[in-house]
Amino acid sequence: MSTPPLAARSPLSDGEWHRPHPLTPLLRGGLFLVVVLGIVIANLRDRLVDIFLPWFLPDEDAERPRDPLDYILSHDLVLLALLAVLGAVLVLIALFWLSWRFHTFRITGDDVEVRSGVVFRTHRRAPLDRVQGVNLTRPLVARLLGLAKLEVVGAGLDANVRLEYLSTPAAEAVRADILQLASGRELGAAATSAGGTRTWAGGAADTIAHGVTGIVMGVEEPAEPESVVRIPPGRLIGSVVLSSTTIVMLAAVAAMIVGASVGTPWILIGLFPAVLAFGAYTVRSVTRALRYAIAPTDHGVRIVFGLFTTVTEILPPGRVHAVQVRQPLLWRRAGWWTITINRLSGTRSGQQASEAFTKVLPVGTRADAERVVDLLLPWLSAEQRDLVFSRGVLAEPGDDPFTTTPAARWFLRPVSWRRNGFRMTPDALFLRRGRILRSLAIVPLARMQSIAVHQGPIERMLEVATVRAHTVTGTVYTGIGAINRLDALALFAEAEEGAITSSARDRTHRWYAAAQDQGQGQEQGQKQELGREPDGGTADVPVAVTPEPPESVDLTSPGRTETR
Repeated sequence: MSTPPLAARSPLSDGEWHRPHPLTPLLRGGLFLVVVLGIVIANLRDRLVDIFLPWFLPDEDAERPRDPLDYILSHDLVLLALLAVLGAVLVLIALFWLSWRFHTFRITGDDVEVRSGVVFRTHRRAPLDRVQGVNLTRPLVARLLGLAKLEVVGAGLDANVRLEYLSTPAAEAVRADILQLASGRELGAAATSAGGTRTWAGGAADTIAHGVTGIVMGVEEPAEPESVVRIPPGRLIGSVVLSSTTIVMLAAVAAMIVGASVGTPWILIGLFPAVLAFGAYTVRSVTRALRYAIAPTDHGVRIVFGLFTTVTEILPPGRVHAVQVRQPLLWRRAGWWTITINRLSGTRSGQQASEAFTKVLPVGTRADAERVVDLLLPWLSAEQRDLVFSRGVLAEPGDDPFTTTPAARWFLRPVSWRRNGFRMTPDALFLRRGRILRSLAIVPLARMQSIAVHQGPIERMLEVATVRAHTVTGTVYTGIGAINRLDALALFAEAEEGAITSSARDRTHRWYAAAQDQGQGQEQGQKQELGREPDGGTADVPVAVTPEPPESVDLTSPGRTETR
């Protein structure tokens, strides 16, 4: 099998230390500048209103309160004040320059490293074989300047490494290099940059000129693969309106109106902030999903979302630890579905798992949901796909392949006992729950950390148990309760053996190398077929010898084995 030529690295992925874009300190320190501007406006509030909004003043003849600018003018300190402002600007520029000077990053064949800090130095490293995803984020101001930031999602707590900020073409090229190196593919020599090395002032000037051009002519968006799902704005708004959160907040608004009408205005004080928070949440949910797109790429699933701050993430193969397909009660008539996943996010302790990175389909039809499931779990067979919708969430009439709650214990799940159950396959565990809120969780056995059977005193008396498959922490619940004790023990043994077998043959953490090995195996098989003589003999062709799998050793009792 001929070896394909090595792809060229981008100039920023050559293994040497590089600095981010010169305007990085300005974009990272934007909050500080906003605070300073707020202090200035607060001190000059009356003067600014007098200049720009004089019609809002209650009395034109009233004396305006004195501000710091009046003190400077009355004491003839204009020159000193200008020198102080100039000095503050120079100090700020010097601090920004030092921050940029000491902020460097390096991409090697094994790691992504970032060093930052002037007084307190920080050195962060993300091993490429543990990369869980690469996100490209473009806030509104950065988009106008043609900049973006990369976030390499690691596999531990607070393990993310951020490269902020780079030009959008450079960020796209660096992300492609990181994904190719993480897949196990080697890259060739770095491509030479036509523009040469830029200075701090030159890079900042070029970006400002590009930003002005982008404001006038429009920002050129990078080419993206075509999405397999389109969400109309009407469907998105309807899904938010027909949510349980909306119903609760409408009830709160009704309580506020009733309370105010009967003379209890204190209800307004307690519920008004909650209504404002709900409004902000609704607007954020809609704007975040307006540009939603999902498409397959060579390095995994590409998900795009966000109207003002656009986020593009690549979810590599094998990084999905659990998938949940859900259909709320209010969505059934419209035929809408939503899909969430469990994945490693690499966020700090105390940060909530971002809903944007776990909800891979905000709302969609059944056809949309089927396409998304195929992207996330491409190894599902036709029979297993049938277990997701027809035989799973919808539970169409016929022979039910799921093991459900015993009929004698219906009172443990009085509404959903016929639906509450599990189905085990050689590759995945399917968990079906709920009648009012239909849901189905899929746990790939190769990603399962462990499995446990729980049984409290009441469950022991009723001879039922709860089974929980352990994955990374996320929004998908991977447990099932009110299951017959013997069925739970059988599931425990079967899932244990299946997880060992699946994890032993799983190589998705280096997906390119695994594909190469598979291609070499197919070519070797073709050579063996071509090497056979017509009379049934074989020619002198090397034959690959496949080692025998390890024997199973009986550790406990007949019917319970573990693979050593």
